Amino acid sequence: MKHILDRPIWSALETAHADLAEGNENARRYPPSIVPFAASADDAPESLDALEELPAPEESMILVEAGPIAIPPGLAIVTEASVVQMVAERPHERISDPRIEPLTETDAADMLALATLTKPGPFTLRAQSLGSFWGIRSEGRLVAMAGQRMRQTGFAELSGLCTHPDFQGRGLGTRLFRFVAGEIASTGDTAYLHAYAANTSAISLYETQGFALRSEMNMRVVKRRS
Repeated sequence: MKHILDRPIWSALETAHADLAEGNENARRYPPSIVPFAASADDAPESLDALEELPAPEESMILVEAGPIAIPPGLAIVTEASVVQMVAERPHERISDPRIEPLTETDAADMLALATLTKPGPFTLRAQSLGSFWGIRSEGRLVAMAGQRMRQTGFAELSGLCTHPDFQGRGLGTRLFRFVAGEIASTGDTAYLHAYAANTSAISLYETQGFALRSEMNMRVVKRRS
């Protein structure tokens, strides 16, 4: 591994999220009820063997790495995609906005409903186990949110950014993006994010907000062979 973010899932589970890790020194994953991310320590045979043992039958795992992703023979590829990893070029200023409020466990169902509708990426009722989230409500309804997902030493992933279709085009997503980036910077960490390489409109937006491409990434969704 040349950079701590080349294997972001592994490095998160080895550092800031070590208390959430399932597995051993060769392969680890997050609890599936939180997020279906997993990684091997490297491509050594013992690491790939350990990765193969992590999922239950028919249980899917998501792998993300900067280089080619090695898959043990006992796992089947369900789907794969090209992803980009972007990093904040400079610390964002911390901002305040009376519309933005912290989200708590009591908001989990509303958060899942919004994520299910808008599909910002893997999301569960326990997403807040990974980091803080904030949202904007309109007449009591959660209409936009963003927060933090993976964390490594010195880095925090900005994730879960989404806006209800009825409220898009009002700048809510951009405002939340800047807010969360500022919150991350205020802790001394560098904000980063992932986006599908084909999502050029999102990538362009992130560039206007001070994020630059760090690395092209590969993503594979795998499950144990029957």
